[in-house]
Amino acid sequence: MNIDPATLSAADSYKLLTNLIVPRPIAWVTTINEIGVVNLAPFSFFNAVGSDPLQLMISVGTRDDDSQKDTAANISRSSEFVVNMVTEELMAAMNISAAEFPSHISELEATGLHAAPSDKVNVPCVAESKVSFECVLRGKLPVGSSTIFVGEVVMMHVADQLVGPRFHINGFVPIGRLGSPSAYCRTNDRFELARVSYDILTKKSGVRISSD
Repeated sequence: MNIDPATLSAADSYKLLTNLIVPRPIAWVTTINEIGVVNLAPFSFFNAVGSDPLQLMISVGTRDDDSQKDTAANISRSSEFVVNMVTEELMAAMNISAAEFPSHISELEATGLHAAPSDKVNVPCVAESKVSFECVLRGKLPVGSSTIFVGEVVMMHVADQLVGPRFHINGFVPIGRLGSPSAYCRTNDRFELARVSYDILTKKSGVRISSD
């Protein structure tokens, strides 16, 4: 089946995209509004985009009435945010935080979770999250009805039990988003596949591809 996005509604385009580009990690983003309320919201349009310096991105859409979401407004105002990773024991709280709370009510408090102070930004981490990234805004790009925020990671918080020798990460099993409206996956079913080089490939086959 060939599907031309130009022939689809925005809702159908979203449904196809989010069900086909999977799994996606979940950025559970903490921000602070102008009166000091901590906002907590999940976003699955999220990933790492650079390692020198460390950078990640989140894409925040608008509300159904086209108004700006609290997360986007708070990052635009303060240029700071924290991305907390979601593991299975936090799924229920993450789901609650996805509801449209009024701006003066903190999702962090509503879910019964706790704030942990950050080291380099004013926005707190989620204390119960095993991994959190303190971020400073480095770029903002409007894309259709969404805004992409690129943050430089200025501090990482990783639970001690996850970090092995040479920063090898053990036992970290974040939840992935599979599709709309509510499909998720666990990441504890894994396998190893060693990387190969071009030289090894050509030695095994006995054929070298010409650059001419």
